[in-house]
Amino acid sequence: MSVVGVQIRMARAALSWGVKDLAKAAGVTPNTVSRYENGGNAFTGSVDKMQAALEAAGVEFIPAYGDSGPGVRLKSRRRQKAN
Repeated sequence: MSVVGVQIRMARAALSWGVKDLAKAAGVTPNTVSRYENGGNAFTGSVDKMQAALEAAGVEFIPAYGDSGPGVRLKSRRRQKAN
């Protein structure tokens, strides 16, 4: 699933992470995070790194379905510990 910028922004908010927190966790620049969140382009590898870092921190990405847009949710604490 390819995540979109708004999902990255929602995921950061759910974790109370700033742009720099995600950039550090993903190994990308803060500018890359901001640019992608604001609708700009980013290399596929950079998006994959951001998604992986957020998933490792407990975020699940929800694809768009029907009239519902894409979203995010946090894994339950029990499931986070098992992973």
